[in-house]
Amino acid sequence: MTARAPGSRLAGWLPFAGAALLLLVVAPLVLSDFRLNLLGKFLCFAILALGLDLVWGYTGMLSLGQGVFFGLGGYAMAMYLKLEASQGELPDFMSWSGLSALPWFWKPFAHAWFAIPMAILIPGALAGAVGYLLTRSRIRGAYFSLITQALALIFTILFIGQQPYTGGTNGITNLTTLFGFSLGDPRTQKVLYLITAVTLGVTYLLLRRVTASRFCRLLIAIRDGENRVRFCGYNPVAVKALAFAVGGALAGLAGALFVPQVGIISPAMMGVVPSIEMVVWVALGGRGTLTGAVLGALLVNLAKTYLSESFPGAWTFGLGLLFVLVVVYLPDGLVGLVRRVGLMGKSGEEGLA
Repeated sequence: MTARAPGSRLAGWLPFAGAALLLLVVAPLVLSDFRLNLLGKFLCFAILALGLDLVWGYTGMLSLGQGVFFGLGGYAMAMYLKLEASQGELPDFMSWSGLSALPWFWKPFAHAWFAIPMAILIPGALAGAVGYLLTRSRIRGAYFSLITQALALIFTILFIGQQPYTGGTNGITNLTTLFGFSLGDPRTQKVLYLITAVTLGVTYLLLRRVTASRFCRLLIAIRDGENRVRFCGYNPVAVKALAFAVGGALAGLAGALFVPQVGIISPAMMGVVPSIEMVVWVALGGRGTLTGAVLGALLVNLAKTYLSESFPGAWTFGLGLLFVLVVVYLPDGLVGLVRRVGLMGKSGEEGLA
């Protein structure tokens, strides 16, 4: 193996440094409060897309239920914010539903030190358990995708039906403060945006280290030939369950960052349609490339926002046409197109998949 020259290493960091400069310095200065808030939400989606790319792009498990883990992280954070906004009183939707006391499982979420870790650990643990059960039964391919899609449908119905505890169809709303700071204050939203941008950068760097490791080579080997890996003495069940748990944890982290910037979480965000949209982000950007996952999440949501503002009656057709064009003409996504024209080398994590 030949070592890369210092100049090539520096060149590999230049795109990341430029993106960090744009997100952390330029965007807060040039964007309005509304547009900055939108970008903050898109950065949350990019964090989720990184986890989905690890699960699908590198490990070969097409999950159509990532919205479940995103929603669980969002609900955990919303429970804390709702209790803070209620100021010791019973949340409004519980009173409307006939409850007279706070349910026991809500009580620990009154503390940030419990709620914030749970927003990551609960989705990660559920994803790890689901991944273990499915991979132990050697369920993969289309069957794995269908079961994860059914999981999204089950959780949506469950959360809608448990209105006294989850807010039902409306979800948890009227979130007003975070650690005593008003969520409606532009300064608070700017701080939340910066936290989200830094979290995305740290997540990207950590996963870049992972995708440059021997562990990632094992993931790719499982993706391309799971039986061969098993015959070589490795346990694909544990490896795939771990990768799925990491993807679920990152989705939960994204949901926890998303809720304070939006002020609401509902079962609709856990459903089948949002989960499929998440797959579209990674497919358009280029699965098996961390850069593609981030680009896909940002570009699809930017296009969705622009089309819905300019063509409110037809924007879904434009988004669908965009996806069809990518599937037919760009099976490797936008990153694959950039590679074809020679604008991106196959260095670091981009060269492993």
